[in-house]
Amino acid sequence: MPGTNLTREEAQQRAKLLTVDSYEIDLDLSGAQEGGTYRSVTTVRFDVADGGTSRSSEGETGGGAASFIDLVAPAVHEVTLNGDSLDPAEVFEDSRIALPGLLEGRNILRVVADCAYTNTGEGLHRFVDPVDDQAYLYTQFEVPDARRVFASFEQPDLKATFQFTVKAPEGWTVVSNSPTPEPQDNVWVFEPTPRISTYITALIVGPYHSVHSVYEKDGQSVPLGIYCRPSLAEFLDADAIFEVTRQGFDWFQEKFDHAYPFAKYDQLFVPEFNAGAMENAGAVTIRDQYVFRSKVTDAAYEVRAETILHELAHMWFGDLVTMEWWNDLWLNESFATYTSIACQAHAPGSRWPHSWTTFANSMKTWAYRQDQLPSTHPIMAEINDLDDVLVNFDGITYAKGASVLKQLVAYVGMDEFFRGVQAYFKRHAYGNTRLTDLLGALEETSGRDLKTWSKKWLETAGINILRPEIETDADGVITSFAVRQEAPALPAGAKGEPVLRPHRIAVGLYDLDEASGKLVRAADGRIELDVDGELTAVPQLSGRRRPAVVLLNDDDLSYAKVRLDEESLAVVTEHLGDFESSLPRALCWASAWDMTRDGELATRDYLSLVLSGIGKESDIGVVQSLHRQVKLAIDQYADPAARDTLLTRWTDATLAHLRSAEPGSDHQLAWARAFAATARTPEQLDLLNALLEGSQTIEGLVVDTELRWAFVQRLAAVGRFDEPEIAGEYERDRTAAGERHAATARASRPTAEAKAEAWASVVDSDKLPNAVQEAVIAGFVQTDQRELLASYTERYFEVLKGIWDSRSHEMAQQIAIGLYPAIQVSEDTLRRTDEWLDSAAPNAALRRLVSESRAGVERALRAQAADAAAK
Repeated sequence: MPGTNLTREEAQQRAKLLTVDSYEIDLDLSGAQEGGTYRSVTTVRFDVADGGTSRSSEGETGGGAASFIDLVAPAVHEVTLNGDSLDPAEVFEDSRIALPGLLEGRNILRVVADCAYTNTGEGLHRFVDPVDDQAYLYTQFEVPDARRVFASFEQPDLKATFQFTVKAPEGWTVVSNSPTPEPQDNVWVFEPTPRISTYITALIVGPYHSVHSVYEKDGQSVPLGIYCRPSLAEFLDADAIFEVTRQGFDWFQEKFDHAYPFAKYDQLFVPEFNAGAMENAGAVTIRDQYVFRSKVTDAAYEVRAETILHELAHMWFGDLVTMEWWNDLWLNESFATYTSIACQAHAPGSRWPHSWTTFANSMKTWAYRQDQLPSTHPIMAEINDLDDVLVNFDGITYAKGASVLKQLVAYVGMDEFFRGVQAYFKRHAYGNTRLTDLLGALEETSGRDLKTWSKKWLETAGINILRPEIETDADGVITSFAVRQEAPALPAGAKGEPVLRPHRIAVGLYDLDEASGKLVRAADGRIELDVDGELTAVPQLSGRRRPAVVLLNDDDLSYAKVRLDEESLAVVTEHLGDFESSLPRALCWASAWDMTRDGELATRDYLSLVLSGIGKESDIGVVQSLHRQVKLAIDQYADPAARDTLLTRWTDATLAHLRSAEPGSDHQLAWARAFAATARTPEQLDLLNALLEGSQTIEGLVVDTELRWAFVQRLAAVGRFDEPEIAGEYERDRTAAGERHAATARASRPTAEAKAEAWASVVDSDKLPNAVQEAVIAGFVQTDQRELLASYTERYFEVLKGIWDSRSHEMAQQIAIGLYPAIQVSEDTLRRTDEWLDSAAPNAALRRLVSESRAGVERALRAQAADAAAK
């Protein structure tokens, strides 16, 4: 946004000049119930390196150094630097306060400002719960939004201590990074934090409900807290959350060989949160949709547990030791992702030892998709400024990075990896680092030279393809086996060149067990090896009988597209659901999906494959991913002339599985949601209505609050329900979630008036809170309303630049991505996008988002052509 950027070069210059000692931040939030603005008083003590003004007994001499501090505020009343008053009108502009004439050595700055509550999920977010009409506040500062609450040197390598003093309304609770003190006259004075970065400081303020416990082990005692709004308290399963948290404490402290570094650990479920969660030191904020109001499948609990563990891992990697600049954001997020899933897989007593299946099925699918966009970039991205990093919380930063860390662990060994991590924490506690600091520690413990590995994996973009090349004799005995590696051309517009990489992979050999009918890996059916270059021979397999299935990258050690040889593909097509273990099934499902997206497998054939195998799929997370992927494939990748036929096949199948699923099971719930997403015939829609009314039932299926909304939204989208029915459902659920669901239902109605109203609320007005705007956009875009929405393509391009320039990053990004005409799969959409990109002169961040959306349409056109050719 204008005037709020910060370049890496500016940050480097400021870090050379300044060492920040401490912040004292005094906030008056006593008027939070009414909203508006609040008084923010910041006192910062910092030192200036050689080049500042020296102060003698006679006063100042010399010119001195200059710098700036960051602040986004409606008004600045006072700026006092080393006792001298500066005129805010002269020194405050956009998001900066100029600091001229700095003293060599210690400087003291005091800034008094009015800061604003937000409804965008950035800075200090304010939400009013419709259940109790109480306001609830929380901060979200990553990447650059601490400056919306207090004056700060907003970059991760200028660490300091932070002492918060907060005045809050009577009866409210205030939580921050340090332990919560007893208030005096509604004023909460917190102890200073350890040295941390600005973006992981936090305040959560309001009449929150809380549950408390303690983590105790070997004399260590860490207070634990869980918070949510009172309206969600009846649904808060605190014991389950504490159980996952304690498992994480046990496993991370053992693996990291470093005690938890903060005084307490609170987890706060907060409303209208843009991301999944945020690793504020000792005060983690988590989206409160993770407090489940209705029945969810075990996959949802697994994802929540991974989120909890991801944020806990950040307490060490990210908070204790922090990246110097945002180009190492990937390492921060990838490490937390890898270790959280490894914890689920290996921690004693974990409910999710199959977590690598979920990783292969969801995170890696995200990574492969992101890595095939024109915006693909090396894992270690070039982050020149804040605009770059704000759009870089992507599938490469999180999912590809974690995949490559998993590959690195296989390459150096798990024990060696964690010994290197232990040395890294000991060496850099409370400091800032670069990637080379971690790789150096890993080289010491593993004996591996990681420079070539790093260059090929972290400094290049794109995906390799691995294929087996197998020759056998007349008796079916392998005479030659090799792995061929390909480096496909990068997407048009992407920077860099394709490269071959070193891969640590396993080759799995599977046969059909006659007794069980399962595809089983033999006891000696796994070979682990290094693959490098174009062709890698595997002599260990020569002389063995050829198995039914040869699976490259078994156990999912590396990051690569995998293709099956012809014989293996034939067996897998017939028996995909028969793999005994969930991970090879997930790898084959992922390969089939990847082939569909690439136009190598027709959508109609992908649907047939799913319908033949999904009934045998026991992993509920895989089942739910297949539901989403099939629906996407039919909506976007199918020949338009065949789409209705394929939708009918799929919808009929969802209803059949719903009726046959075990009553009350996760599978039954998942099939109910899949059916609701695609019900289309009068009879099917009658059934949804009857299930809502209770005039029909399906044994074991509880049509609870969230499932009711899924049914209502579909009935609204097809024109069965209108305002009376939607309003009636909201009367049953007058909550924040109910408000969002109702907004989605209203926006989904298939009328020109409903679409105009939804568009105006998002585009013409900027009053909607972030979560409600997101809900309206979700309802507005309906794949079976293409003709109704066609006229909005031109309107989107007319307003986009103005939206981007006038809204906050989160709100503008929602609109840029969510309202792009992705369902208008046509050459006209590509042409109009190209015209806009050529004429609008968007900045790099907006250009990236629009180019990514364009690539989705281009891919869909190729896939539709492939499906049409398969008639």
